[in-house]
Amino acid sequence: MRFFKIEQDYKAIVIGGSAGSFQVISKILGQLPGDFETPILMCLHRLRHVRHGFVEALNIKSSISIQEPYDKEPIRKGKFYLAPANYHLNVELGNTFALSTEELVNNSRPAIDLMFQSAAYAFRQRLVGILLSGANRDGAQGMKAIHEKGGLTVVQDPSDCLIDTMPSAALNITPIDHVLNVDDIIDFLLSLDRKVKQNRI
Repeated sequence: MRFFKIEQDYKAIVIGGSAGSFQVISKILGQLPGDFETPILMCLHRLRHVRHGFVEALNIKSSISIQEPYDKEPIRKGKFYLAPANYHLNVELGNTFALSTEELVNNSRPAIDLMFQSAAYAFRQRLVGILLSGANRDGAQGMKAIHEKGGLTVVQDPSDCLIDTMPSAALNITPIDHVLNVDDIIDFLLSLDRKVKQNRI
C-alpha cells in the first residue's frame, strides 16, 4: 500500500469520468470503508434517458449507499452522491446542491466541468478533484478551476486509462498535483480518510 502525506482535512471530494470510468469508480468505491467521512460527489457521463440501473450497479460495489441528490439538498459527511441522469449538478454556497436542465456542456448533461467549477468556488482549498478515464475534454476546465482556487488535483494516469482523452486534456492546461493509477487513487483516498480520523481523536 502506498501512503500519501495529507496536509489538511478536505470538505469534499469531486470525481468525474466518462468512457472507461465505470469499472474504475466501481473498484474505488469497493475499497473505501463504510465509515469514510468526506462526502464524495460524482459526475459520470451516462445515458440521459435511462433513469434506473446505474446507481443500483454502483451500490452493489460500495459499502456506503450512493444517492442521487435532489435540488437544495444539503451535502452531508459520510455520504456519496451521483449526478442524476440528464441534470447538471452544481454546488452552492452553504453546502447544498442545485440541479438544472440548462444546455449541454461538452455535449454532456450532467457536465463534469460545471460540478467541478461550482465545487471549487464553494470549497476552495478544501476540495479534492479527481478526473478519471474519458473520451472527451469535459472536466479539464473544472480541474483548472480547482487548482486556481487552491484545491488538490488528481488525475488517473493516462497510461492506466481505457481512454485517456479526459485526463490528458486536464494535464495539458493546468498543473496537476498527482497523476496516479487506480490502485494509487484508492491509497490516496484511504490516506485522506486516515487524516480525517486522526484529527478527530
